[in-house]
Amino acid sequence: MRSQRLSAGGRELSDLLPTSGAGRRVLLGIAGAPGAGKSTLALALRALVPAAAVVPLDGFHLADVELARRGLLDRKGAPETFDAWGYAALLARLRTRPDHLVMAPGFERNLEQPLAGAVPVPTQAILVVTEGNYLLLDEPGWRSARAELDTVWHVVVDDAVRRSRLVARHAAFGKTLAAAEEWVARVDEPNAAMVTAAGSRADLVLDLTDWRPPAG
Repeated sequence: MRSQRLSAGGRELSDLLPTSGAGRRVLLGIAGAPGAGKSTLALALRALVPAAAVVPLDGFHLADVELARRGLLDRKGAPETFDAWGYAALLARLRTRPDHLVMAPGFERNLEQPLAGAVPVPTQAILVVTEGNYLLLDEPGWRSARAELDTVWHVVVDDAVRRSRLVARHAAFGKTLAAAEEWVARVDEPNAAMVTAAGSRADLVLDLTDWRPPAG
């Protein structure tokens, strides 16, 4: 496992990308605690590689109706509130069937619900970046997902910055400030501790504290 701190310019980011070789599709995973900057980094990588697609783990959230049935709605975002086996199956399809269009699920923040068939992965996508909290968990389902990935990066950022981002995100999507802070403390932070503990399994640890995505 290597560690690197990305600078504000982030010029070294392109140098870190795995190479496909002979046109083979590469699957890159980005793991990290909630609010660490996974989605922002994934989008920056897509901008660097025109023939790239981003597939979020968030598309495999269980729907609220199913979480309510299981008594997990108040823990939404924990590992057991995702379809890990379904995620692993999609990654296997992306790896073994690069010859046809794959439609992956996405996640609609305004609805706080997964959306089937929302993310196209075209045949010309030589790099698929998938990002989510639990790519490195040593548990059934998540291990199968990890086995389909060529490499996994674990991203970290200053904890105070990360928590403030989470509170702001929850508030932006309807929670009161008090409710947002309570959710971060009760749900997001225990999840973050779990993700951080699994970070030692990453191929590369990236510190994004000083990094900002390139403008434009």
